[in-house]
Amino acid sequence: MDLFEYMRQEQQQTESPLAARIRPTTLDEVVGQEHIIGKGRLLRRAIQADKLGSLIFYGPPGTGKTTLAKVIANTTSAEFVQLNATTSGKKDMEEAVKAAKDRMGMYGKKTILFIDEIHRFNKSQQDYLLPFVEDGTVTLIGATTENPYFEVNGALISRSTVFELKPLSAQDIRALILRAVYDGEKGMGMYNAAIDEDAADFLADVAGGDARRALSAVELGVLTTAPSEDGKIHITLEIAQECIQRRAPRYDKGGDNHYDTISAFIKSMRGSDPDAAVYYLARMLEAGEDPKFIARRIMICAAEDVGNADPQAIQVAVSCSLACERIGMPESQILLAQAAAYVAGAPKSNAAVNAISAARELVGKTGNLPVPPYLQDAHYGGAGRLGRGIGYQYAHLYQEHYSGQPYLPEAVRGVHLYEPSENGYEKEIRTRLYRLTGDERYTQPEQLLERENE
Repeated sequence: MDLFEYMRQEQQQTESPLAARIRPTTLDEVVGQEHIIGKGRLLRRAIQADKLGSLIFYGPPGTGKTTLAKVIANTTSAEFVQLNATTSGKKDMEEAVKAAKDRMGMYGKKTILFIDEIHRFNKSQQDYLLPFVEDGTVTLIGATTENPYFEVNGALISRSTVFELKPLSAQDIRALILRAVYDGEKGMGMYNAAIDEDAADFLADVAGGDARRALSAVELGVLTTAPSEDGKIHITLEIAQECIQRRAPRYDKGGDNHYDTISAFIKSMRGSDPDAAVYYLARMLEAGEDPKFIARRIMICAAEDVGNADPQAIQVAVSCSLACERIGMPESQILLAQAAAYVAGAPKSNAAVNAISAARELVGKTGNLPVPPYLQDAHYGGAGRLGRGIGYQYAHLYQEHYSGQPYLPEAVRGVHLYEPSENGYEKEIRTRLYRLTGDERYTQPEQLLERENE
C-alpha cells in the first residue's frame, strides 16, 4: 500500500457515510441474523475456525451481506480481495485470480474473493470463476439481492453454501440507531447528538428491515439540525419523519419481492381473504406496479380458483381489466380493489383446472383418436356419402335439450374429466348433470345419505 492509498483509506474512514463507518468488524458487533451467526450456528463456527468454503449471501438491501464479508475479512488469515460486479469485469477477475495463484504458489496463502452484486455478472463472467473455485485457487463469497437460484450460475451454486439473510427486526434496527447516535468514535457522538425514544422507535419501524435506510436518516437528521439551548442536537419525532419521509416499499418489479408479493396477492384471493388481497394490492400499487399486470392476475385467479363456482367472477375480472385500460390511475385502484375483493369473497372451485390438466394428460397418452363419425362436419358436398354427420342427435329436439348421445371418442368413452365441486353454482351444475345422466359421481352427499337410510 503506497502513501496515497493509505491517505485515501484514512479519509474514507472519516468522511464515508455513517452506515459504512459503523459497520461491525467482529461477529459480536453484528446485530440480527441469529439464524445463521448465532451461538453454535454453522456460519459462526466456520468464521471463527477460519475454515470457510465458498458462500453466497442472499437477502434484501441493508441486511448485512457486505458486513458479514467485512467481518470475514477481519478474522481470516487468507488474503481478502473485493470486487463489485457493477463496476468490475472479466479483466478484474483475471487479475484477482492471477494474484491468488501467485500468492498460493509463493506463500501458500489462500485467497477469499468477495464479489458484491454477483448477479450483475453475466453467465460467461460467472463461468470464468468455476475452475478456480473448483480447484481452490479462490474461495468465493458472493452477495446478491436477487434469488441466487435464478440469477447465479447453477454450477457455482452447487459449489457454495447459500445463506439467506432476513430483514432486520425493528428491535435490531433500533439498537443500531442508538449505537450510531451515541458512538463517539465511529458514529455521530462527536456531534453531541441525542435521539428521542419515539423518534428511534419510528425510524426502526419505517425502515422496513433496511438498516442502511435508518442510519442514513439518522445521519441526515444530525447533520441538518441545529443544536438546542443545551448544546445538544436533538433528533425528535418530527425531525425523524422529515428525514425518512415515509415508509418506502421494499419492492423491486424485476426481483424476488415482486414475485413474493404477487404470489401473496393471488394466494390471499384463493384463500378467501379480501383484507389480505387488498393489502397486497396496495403494496404493489404503492411500488408502481403496472395495473394491467395486476388485472391479468385477477382474471387468471377468477378462472383458476373460482371457476364455475361463481361464473360472475370472470366477468367482473375482465370488466375490471378493460376499464383499467380506459381509465388509468389513480382511479383504476378502485376497480382493482373491487375485483380483487369480489374474487376473494367468491366460492372457490378448481374443477376447470383439474379438467384441462386431466384432458391434456389423456390426449398425451392416447393421441388424436378419431372423432365419432356422427360428430364430424357434414357441411360440404359428399359428406353424407362418406358417413359424416349421419346419426347425430340434435340436442334441442329432446326433453331438457339432452339426447344422451356419447360425444367422446369410443376408445376413451366413460372417462370423467370435469368433476364439479359442491361450492356455489357448481352445486347446481352437479344436480343438473345427475338429473340428466343418472351418473352416481354427480350425486350430492345428502342424497347418498338418504339412499343409505332407505
